[in-house]
Amino acid sequence: MVLRAHIAKTVLFFIAIFAGSNQLPAGEPSRFEFEETHMGTRFSIVFYADDREDAITAATAAFKRVRELEAVLSDYRSSSEVMKLCAKNDREPGIALTVSPDLADVLAHSLEISKQSQGAFDVTIGPLSKLWRDARKQKTIPDEAERAEALKNVGWNKIDLDREKKTVKFLQAGMRLDFGGIGKGFAADAALAVLKQHGYPQALVAAAGDITVGDAPPGKKGWIVEIEPIGAKQQKKKVQLVRQSVSTSGDLYQFVEIDGVRYSHLLDPRTGRSLKGFVRATVIAKNGWQADALTKAACLMPTAQAIKLIDNIDGAAMFLATKADDSAPEKTAQSRRFESFLVK
Repeated sequence: MVLRAHIAKTVLFFIAIFAGSNQLPAGEPSRFEFEETHMGTRFSIVFYADDREDAITAATAAFKRVRELEAVLSDYRSSSEVMKLCAKNDREPGIALTVSPDLADVLAHSLEISKQSQGAFDVTIGPLSKLWRDARKQKTIPDEAERAEALKNVGWNKIDLDREKKTVKFLQAGMRLDFGGIGKGFAADAALAVLKQHGYPQALVAAAGDITVGDAPPGKKGWIVEIEPIGAKQQKKKVQLVRQSVSTSGDLYQFVEIDGVRYSHLLDPRTGRSLKGFVRATVIAKNGWQADALTKAACLMPTAQAIKLIDNIDGAAMFLATKADDSAPEKTAQSRRFESFLVK
């Protein structure tokens, strides 16, 4: 099976495939595919099972887990746990606030990547996310005063997390958490864990450009994932994965043009500015949350620093493609482990 690393949004539906190229030899489990829309994108689940009803039960449980996490992490819902947490901090800044195990876990992972990337990834980017989200709707860019004001409330080192006690303390009011750069990968990990608990370890979960896989499909060495280039004349790359994750991020599709200038949806939390030019990073890691967050950091760091970051993380690998503008040639770079994942 080949699954593209960039997947468009779609409506809710489920597919169980038995025929054609997906038909397995007698006695082998059948391949099932299920899809639902969550977290603003399409979640796809693929796994192998002997019984259709059992497969539906497992997939239903996996999507339920994703919905639970969306209710915790969404910054689009005022009713989500994270939005309520930030609102409570505004009323009582500096107080240790109790959070759910899920929020404590994903926040701990976020702070880990923030430290490793020296702030190129930062879960406290929320004030800047809102500022630029509103600006894009109006086809304007934030003025310097607005950017500087939002930037005051950004900084991963302004959070004190006690993971054991499940408490979070913000050092100032006005801070906002945005898990958009790590939440889908975290949710893909959680959905895969549910499928394994139901007895289906030969599984894949994809959330747009975030893909997490378990054991290899029957009779295969691993799951094959296709990576699209940003240059029209460049060849696509394929990687083979087993019990790993791959995430692709970039501004090839998500950008806005204002006054002739191309502004990416990727924001630098250190400066409060939108990324310019063309960039696409693909990161392979042991976990979905890790790959998801590292792609954002890699896109925002100088190439040499991004490679050093990835090379220093156990099991991680990266392929990076950049273009100065639409007419410029594509430049590529990769970490030392990336070649070992390529399908020749």
